[in-house]
Amino acid sequence: MNREGKGAAAGYDIIGDVHGCARTLTLLLERLGYRQQQGVWRHGRRKALFLGDIIDRGPRIREALHIVRDMVEAGAAECIMGNHEYHALAWMTPAPPGSGRQFVRERTERAHRQIRETLEEFEAWPGEWRDFLQWFHRLPLVIDKGDFRLVHACWDPALIEPFLAQYPDGCVTREFLQASAEPGSFAHQVQDRLLRGTDMRLPHGLSMTGRDGLRRSSFRTKFWEENPETYGDIQFQPDPLPDHIAARPLTDNQKAELLVYGPDEPILFVGHYWQQGNPHPIRPNLACLDYSAVKFGKLVAYRWDGEHRLQRDNFVWVDVPRLA
Repeated sequence: MNREGKGAAAGYDIIGDVHGCARTLTLLLERLGYRQQQGVWRHGRRKALFLGDIIDRGPRIREALHIVRDMVEAGAAECIMGNHEYHALAWMTPAPPGSGRQFVRERTERAHRQIRETLEEFEAWPGEWRDFLQWFHRLPLVIDKGDFRLVHACWDPALIEPFLAQYPDGCVTREFLQASAEPGSFAHQVQDRLLRGTDMRLPHGLSMTGRDGLRRSSFRTKFWEENPETYGDIQFQPDPLPDHIAARPLTDNQKAELLVYGPDEPILFVGHYWQQGNPHPIRPNLACLDYSAVKFGKLVAYRWDGEHRLQRDNFVWVDVPRLA
């Protein structure tokens, strides 16, 4: 893991989930003052930091991967792992013996739907795909710059600290991937919490269908709400809860189990959550930079210049055109 102390270099541009929107990414980089030099997007005084989920869903996944990896390898950027890169590795990694499955990520119709566009783009470049999978292994789950932090979905020190004690570079191994196939294992908890966030089951065994057509029995929750009273107070996803569930009071046990990223912690940047509207801080020390780029929303960056509290004017974005 990249860990830097106070006073580290300023001039970082943190960029949300790209999801194959390569053309929009180049527009955003241009807006941020990056220029192509010898085939690599660079800035003379700044560095880009990507929040993962470069792949899947979008129209130019292969091109987006080349842009980001070339920047990282040239020292012009850093990139953490998103749940989609993790799922790609899990899709391709054989499951451990005795697990009852062939691969770490079971090849269900739902799983294939998520990765289909990526696999199709690389059908003619299988060697490139193998190289990118190896590169995914070099993407850390977290970056801590001291004054600010990056994780794809949720910062949970109770998992991050023991994980980094075992994997100081923050990167997952083949053995870690295989261990994560076991529900409830440490590896499974780490990848699920850091890359997917926190959630809560709907009451009475209920389920709901999201706008993506998938049916779920749980909903994504905030990990910073200090005094919530109802289910609606902690909901954090594009699909709203039905009114009668949103108004349902939380029990004391449910409140006690909630994770809270405190207001005095360093600034935290996450992606993952498909926000809408104009980008803004969630809290003075917390921002989500995923604004549904691949759904013709916005590809968003935050320009960090050493501040200890987020500034609304530092958000920069490009509205994703239909040709993305």
